[in-house]
Amino acid sequence: MYDFSDQVALVTGASRGIGRKVSEQLAAAGARVVLVSRSQVAVEEAAEEIRQAGGDAKAVQMDVGQLDQVRQVLSSDPEFFKNIDILVNNAGITRDGLLVRMKTEDWRQVLTTNLDGMFYITREIITGMIRRRYGRVVNITSVVGQMGNPGQVNYVASKAGVIGFTKALAREVASRKITVNAIAPGFTKTDMTVQLASAVRDQLKSSVPLKRLGTVEDVAHGVLFIASREAGYITGHVLNINGGMYM
Repeated sequence: MYDFSDQVALVTGASRGIGRKVSEQLAAAGARVVLVSRSQVAVEEAAEEIRQAGGDAKAVQMDVGQLDQVRQVLSSDPEFFKNIDILVNNAGITRDGLLVRMKTEDWRQVLTTNLDGMFYITREIITGMIRRRYGRVVNITSVVGQMGNPGQVNYVASKAGVIGFTKALAREVASRKITVNAIAPGFTKTDMTVQLASAVRDQLKSSVPLKRLGTVEDVAHGVLFIASREAGYITGHVLNINGGMYM
C-alpha cells in the first residue's frame, strides 16, 4: 500500500468515474485530496463520501477549460494551491461525430476541456512544485490517442496532445525532481459505457485480449503507483491500462 499521508493531491474531473475513484483511493492512502469538477453538487457529494469514510477531502467547483475560473479559484488561497504534491489531470469530455459532419463548436469544446484545461491548471500548479523541488503530474489520456478511433477526431486529437504535452513537460521539469507521466486507459466501465447497448459492449470486449472492459479501480491503481514516491525514476512514460488492446 502506498503512503500519501503527508501529501496534497488535486484531481480534476473528480465527481464521477475514474476521477472519483482516484480521489477515493488517494484519500484512503492518506492524502488530502482536492476534488475539482464543473458541478458543485456532484463534487461536494463525492468529497462528502470520502469524508464519511474517514478521508480528508475538499470540494472545488471549477471549469478547468476557463482560464479566468482557474486563476480565480487558485488565487483565492494561493499558499494552499502552491503546495500541491500530486496533480491528476483527468477532466475530459466527448462530442463524437464523423469529421465531415462535426461542428466547429464540438471540436473546440473538446479541445478546450481536454487539452487547454490541462495546460491552464498545470501551468499554475507546477510553479509550486518547481519551488519545492518535488511533484507528480499524472495526465489521463486514452488508448484512442495512440491508435485512433473513427468518429472521434476531436477526442483523439486532444488525447494524442496529452501524450505530447506529457513528454515535453517531463523533460522541462525533470531537473526539479518532478515526474510527468500519462495513463492511457482502454475501454473502461464508466457512466458512458454503461449506457451502450449490450451488443456494443460485447463487441468492445471482443476487441480486448483479456476479454473484459477495464474498471475504474484498474485505472486508479495505476495512478496511485505512478504518483507514488516509489515511481520516482519513471517520467515521460505512458502507462497503458487497456487489457492488451494496444501494445
